Amino acid sequence: MEIREEVSEGLTVLVPIARVDSATAKAFEAKVVAVVNSGAPRILIDFAEMDYISSAGLRVVLVGAKMTRAPRKFALCSMKPHIREIFDVSGFAKILQIHPDRATAVAAMPPA
Repeated sequence: MEIREEVSEGLTVLVPIARVDSATAKAFEAKVVAVVNSGAPRILIDFAEMDYISSAGLRVVLVGAKMTRAPRKFALCSMKPHIREIFDVSGFAKILQIHPDRATAVAAMPPA
C-alpha cells in the first residue's frame, strides 16, 4: 500500500492511495500509529486519492483519532461521496472531524 506523507509547519498529512482493506489495513495502521507516536502536533488524513475503505480501514482511522486524544488535532478531508457515505452510515462522521477539502481542514485545526 502506498501512503504519501507530507509535513509542513506542524501539520502531518497522510494521503492513502487507492484502497484500505483487510490486506492493506496493517500497513495503514502502522503508518498512522508511527505518526501519532512521533508526537506530530496535528494530523490530517487526506482521502482525495482513496477509492475504497473497508471496516478494517475505518478501525485504523478510529485508532488514530483515539490515540491523539485531541479531536481538533486529528482530522479527515477530501472524501469522495461514496467514501463519505461509509463514514456517515457507520456513525463515524458524528465523532470525527471531516472537512470537504484540505484548506478547510487546515483552517479548522488549531495552530501547532
